[in-house]
Amino acid sequence: MVQIHNASFRYSGGEGLELVNFNVDPGEFIFLTGDSGAGKSTILKLIYMDIFPQTGHVIVNNYNSLNIKKREIPFLRRKLGIVFQDFKLLHDRDVFANVAFALEVTGTRKRDIKRKVLRVLAEVGLNHKRNKMPRQLSGGEQQRVVIARALVNEPFILLADEPTGNLDPTATAEVMGLLERINVRGTAVLMATHNIQLIQSQNRRIVTIEKGIVK
Repeated sequence: MVQIHNASFRYSGGEGLELVNFNVDPGEFIFLTGDSGAGKSTILKLIYMDIFPQTGHVIVNNYNSLNIKKREIPFLRRKLGIVFQDFKLLHDRDVFANVAFALEVTGTRKRDIKRKVLRVLAEVGLNHKRNKMPRQLSGGEQQRVVIARALVNEPFILLADEPTGNLDPTATAEVMGLLERINVRGTAVLMATHNIQLIQSQNRRIVTIEKGIVK
């Protein structure tokens, strides 16, 4: 599924990570943790090939960072769900249109878009707010829209970069419950977070970045 072999790369908190070997197997739920600037987001960027390692290589399904062509990267990303801390919603579009956008850019037929968007909004508990604008939603609701958008293309893995970082405890619990349900359904989840209390409350595999080393 996801394999990082002998990869080294620069990150914001230091000169670069040592050689990293790191796998995500089908259906896993993994916490990726470490201090701010440790390289958590960098590892996620390696997986969706926004950046490339200085040495080694990354394999995501059948795509290899050593020989992937630039035109192939959008097709890789269609197989991934990506959730950011700062939502990155389109504020001039309602909830339905924000989720539909992920399908429109792939050329999905309109009738299929409607069916898929309504299905995934129901899954995240927001079907009744499909006509609301992002500014009319709470932070937790906005993050659920982001998750819906990430899920609408039925990815095999969800990459979540500090998805609860801006949320209160109640909204955090809602989002974590949603991620757990997604994982139970069979989608792998790789969640970057520095929230130690959150990690300790879950019985999940933990990968830690400390002083440039992945443990």
